[in-house]
Amino acid sequence: MLTCFQQIGAVHDLREYVNVTISERYHLQVGAFRMTERILLRGGKPCGIHFCLHGPRMLKFSAIWETDHNRVLFYGSHGERFQRTQLTEAPRLECAA
Repeated sequence: MLTCFQQIGAVHDLREYVNVTISERYHLQVGAFRMTERILLRGGKPCGIHFCLHGPRMLKFSAIWETDHNRVLFYGSHGERFQRTQLTEAPRLECAA
């Protein structure tokens, strides 16, 4: 599994990084497929974001940003982890009320 280091300062930059990373890994056109996200909560407080890229033929590719370790874990459509990215700077995560 590939481990990378990346400097990302904002959540919208993280969203773009996830989209580009998954698209390039699976030879998809960047921005051609819908991506959803959900804030993950632990004890009622935000602890990360689950990103899901909805690809062709109903395939789903995922990435989880976990704030505790400030890293992004990327998963293929079969649940296999293919990359870990350690963020050198933590984007600010706020939970909408």
